[in-house]
Amino acid sequence: MKSLNFRFWGQNKYWWTILILGILMVLCGFAYWFWPVQGFAVSSQIFGWLLVLAGVVQLCAAAGPHRPKGWGWWITGGIIDMFIGFMLVRSVILSEEVFPYFIAIIFLFWGISAVFSAIDQRNRKYWWLYLINGILMLVIGFFFIEAGYVQDMMMTSFLTSLAFIYWGFTLAMTSYDMKPIEKDN
Repeated sequence: MKSLNFRFWGQNKYWWTILILGILMVLCGFAYWFWPVQGFAVSSQIFGWLLVLAGVVQLCAAAGPHRPKGWGWWITGGIIDMFIGFMLVRSVILSEEVFPYFIAIIFLFWGISAVFSAIDQRNRKYWWLYLINGILMLVIGFFFIEAGYVQDMMMTSFLTSLAFIYWGFTLAMTSYDMKPIEKDN
């Protein structure tokens, strides 16, 4: 019996690249969790390069003859991630000053896109997980704005490690949703 499968992000045979990116982000998050003071200057650089990598992966997922549904979100997110990633990598001093704000922009964008994904998939069984994910990403984005406003390094360090871990798990969850389903014979 054939079943219709409508997914917001679409299906892609390179779903595993997004899974690898998620695993790398989780590992970096735990490393930053254990060494927050030493990692503050390095975290903006690592996060910047991971954003560039995430942007490239998103643009590759949206490109090609078999573009997934929702490819506009992937292109927009890829461009935003690459721009902010290159800005973070460009200068360590600049990136330390504006790091919380850049990360806030990214989490606010991905939170909004996850909420729209949940609304689009409300006929699926676990659509509410995307809604909770979007709301949590929006909350993390607002916490980064607050951390940048008060210039609190420890709060920014804690949020950054939490963001690495949470975002990595989110990407892993999204990658499995993008995995193509084998057709019934």
